[in-house]
Amino acid sequence: MQPDDFDYELPDHLIARYPTERRTDSKLLVVPVDAERLIDSNVASMNEWLREGDLLVVNNTRVIAARLFGRRATGGHIELLLERQLTEDRVSAQLRANRKPATGEAIEIVDSSGATVASATLLGRDDRFFELQFDRSVESVTETAGHMPLPPYIDRPDEALDQERYQTVYAKTPGAVAAPTAGLHFDEALLKSLEEQGVSRTSVTLHVAAGTFQPLSELQLSTGRLHKEWYEVPEPTVNAVAATRERGGRVIAVGTTAMRALESAALSGQLLPCSGDTDLFIRPGFEFQVVDGLMTNFHLPCSSLMMLVGAFAGVERIMGAYRHAVQNRYRFFSYGDAMLLWRPAGRT
Repeated sequence: MQPDDFDYELPDHLIARYPTERRTDSKLLVVPVDAERLIDSNVASMNEWLREGDLLVVNNTRVIAARLFGRRATGGHIELLLERQLTEDRVSAQLRANRKPATGEAIEIVDSSGATVASATLLGRDDRFFELQFDRSVESVTETAGHMPLPPYIDRPDEALDQERYQTVYAKTPGAVAAPTAGLHFDEALLKSLEEQGVSRTSVTLHVAAGTFQPLSELQLSTGRLHKEWYEVPEPTVNAVAATRERGGRVIAVGTTAMRALESAALSGQLLPCSGDTDLFIRPGFEFQVVDGLMTNFHLPCSSLMMLVGAFAGVERIMGAYRHAVQNRYRFFSYGDAMLLWRPAGRT
């Protein structure tokens, strides 16, 4: 199947540019496993859809302040969006400027007041991304001058509220330049309520890269591989999945990033502890090994994530669910509402 098979019309006013007042205020569209009907629910009622013995797998990555602004020797302005950290002081980044800088050019990184806080040298280019080296650690630069890297469809500057709300309450390991957005719906009270219900929780790490917002390329479609993202599935998580299977529970990934981490670690046919880069492209025909349920936000048309949810729940069911969501004025994308999907019976 091609990305165009996952296209849909979305009115601009349904794009969520701000979060709801409370994390659990979002709506939840439940797509039952063996039923044609769709159920309009809400995140606060998540307990109704999970049961004792189930396991939630969350992505504990932490979003870094990955958007930087700079000034060139000519006086021109430049914007950087870090894609991933390569070493302590080198990054791969998207770059926006009136004229692309040349290899070897130095760029002054400035804070909100316009004061220079660091210098970055352009080392070269690799396809869509530029490699830069800072004169100090990446961490110190982002902490001093970085802005929260809101996605391009949230067409406003980042604000103070984004420091908290574009971050999950269980964020732990810094490295993401985009949030694992399904997890934004959980607050501590809901997590505690699920725990008391007998729903266990474990975590993986996948550092979401800015490439997730890029259109699919012909190379990605022909090779079946996406941009690389670093992930880790630790041994306690593998053990938690095994214990869930033994007690007859279900494994529910909170977000497509948690799903990609789990399924990347199980490509051998067995879930194993591992860490490293994954470029796994989940699309129709993929054989799932681990995940039974998926909580996810609504995704961009024609994107790799649309293909992922279509592979998991069935293309016709997903496209029907998206039409339902548009008709019923669900809020879309990172700060929007969520879906709860189950793998259809008989689907691998």
